[in-house]
Amino acid sequence: MKYLKNLIVFGLILCLLSCSNNDNGSNPPFSGTIFLDPDIITSSDLSTFESLAYAGQAERTMFDRRVNNWITVNPFIFNANYEDGLSIEFQINPEFQNVDAAEIQALKYAKVIGRLPAALRSDVETSWVHMGTEPFGGGNNNLLIHIGQTTLYENDGILEETLVHEASHTSLDAYHSASTGWMNAQDLDPNFISTYARDYPTREDVAESFLLYMALRYRSDRISSSLKNKILETIPKRIEYFDNQNFNMYPIE
Repeated sequence: MKYLKNLIVFGLILCLLSCSNNDNGSNPPFSGTIFLDPDIITSSDLSTFESLAYAGQAERTMFDRRVNNWITVNPFIFNANYEDGLSIEFQINPEFQNVDAAEIQALKYAKVIGRLPAALRSDVETSWVHMGTEPFGGGNNNLLIHIGQTTLYENDGILEETLVHEASHTSLDAYHSASTGWMNAQDLDPNFISTYARDYPTREDVAESFLLYMALRYRSDRISSSLKNKILETIPKRIEYFDNQNFNMYPIE
């Protein structure tokens, strides 16, 4: 009986140690990562954007957060080309009324998205641009943009940081969020980097983590020492996982 009691106590100690070393369920250091530093990518950074060509109006199905549904309309179509060979079809909602007004929007976002690394643009085939103040979105080989929300992001200096997050959904999630390597990194790391990542581990963890990985590895001179240390102590295995992917980071790198 004494042996059994000792065995139970030993088992409890091992469990407590394991839980303390992998406390993925409590107290991440941040609520969300896009808000942490507005200088990870800025408007003065290099863009790979090369050219924009108008292709007329044609029927497209787009998601519009204002109605929280899919809409089928005839947007203004612009094809944006980037110097690294990637391209994006910008679909500008016909509510912008004329080609000139639509082109202003397409040109603006084509340049901004060109500041993102190639790894995040690789699966972006289209971008939907609407009026309204609604959150951006990623996935569906697309970047969803509502220009009223752009103003809010620009006021906070985080337009590019937000697009990094959304493009991570578009170009990284399908390959990494459920991979064995990523899941192992989640298990081995002390915590999630944010409560948003913790609350939605299969949907948001890659996007929440990649922005700070990029800041740590490629913009370390722009972030504080305290932020660097917090990233390294919170998600070291995720950082190692990203390091091993050999991402094409141009023009960041």
